[in-house]
Amino acid sequence: MTEDLSAAPLRILVVLMGAIGDVVRGLSVVNAIKAHYPNGHITWLVEPACSGIVSLHSNVDEVLVFNRPAKLKGVWELYRQLSSRSFDVTLDMQRHSKSGLFSWFSGAPRRIGFHPKDSKEGNWLFNNEHIAPRGDGGSKIEHYLLFAEKLGVPIPARFDGGLSHITLQNIEEEWRGLSAHPYVGVVLGSSRYSKDWPEEGYAGLLERLSLSGIEAAVLLGDRSKSEMAERLSKVSSPVRIINTVGRTTLRDLVGIIHGARVCVGPDSGPAHIAGALGVPHVTLFGPTPTTRNAPRGSEALTVVSAIGCSPCRRKVCPGLDKMCMRLISPEQVVHRLSEAL
Repeated sequence: MTEDLSAAPLRILVVLMGAIGDVVRGLSVVNAIKAHYPNGHITWLVEPACSGIVSLHSNVDEVLVFNRPAKLKGVWELYRQLSSRSFDVTLDMQRHSKSGLFSWFSGAPRRIGFHPKDSKEGNWLFNNEHIAPRGDGGSKIEHYLLFAEKLGVPIPARFDGGLSHITLQNIEEEWRGLSAHPYVGVVLGSSRYSKDWPEEGYAGLLERLSLSGIEAAVLLGDRSKSEMAERLSKVSSPVRIINTVGRTTLRDLVGIIHGARVCVGPDSGPAHIAGALGVPHVTLFGPTPTTRNAPRGSEALTVVSAIGCSPCRRKVCPGLDKMCMRLISPEQVVHRLSEAL
């Protein structure tokens, strides 16, 4: 009689600590694994900046936080935590030397990482199994799902990102009243300057934001965008402008995006939060490829720069002052928002 491994209490460590967008897309792997291994125990290793988003996921049983600011002391503390546990499998979904080292710390007999052709900084040396080579041409979610397939997990045709249980009731009292006004979530900026839409683009959008059923535009972003948000909040617009920039927690951000009719912004972490929540997101693309980074479910709602050097994949624009993003017009964005609604 064949043993039913899907009923086994498999103990899995997921190592994915980086940017919010990567972490959110990686959460799709957890859903697939839990559907096949309902008794499995999943521990997720993450850095402080993204711990809030992982802790919201109902299929993650334990969250370990690498105290990166503590440097070597943080590494030693993490080694003690990992070596005191017993993992059957580690999924190293980060592909850098640091994640490879932490995968090795786990002591798991199976340590699965990216193929050597797709890994960086010698990451593959720390792992003893590797997913098939994929390159950077396709969707990052589909790339991550190869880790689930390596465990023999069938990939469902449709699945959500596991964040749909979050509502405006989970966030601070200050923002709960937003639900009374059907709104567009407007994301100001990303983690990379070269991907950011210029301020005049946002101003033009707000001036033209006359959409059926929409009463407000909620500005979203971190403290680095506070001054721009203050200026944009004074733009003459047919809808009410609500400025939350620099004043929200990660939980608040998830809740506000969940309550939006549609969101708009560059290729960023909030775009992938919207994808995980099933909220349409109009994404503005310049230096990064849509095939790799379009939010799940909103692949048809992208606005792509009409310039030959896009996507260049560069972190710093080579002398053109982000022309790819400056060429995206407010009229193009309003048109896509109308389609999304």
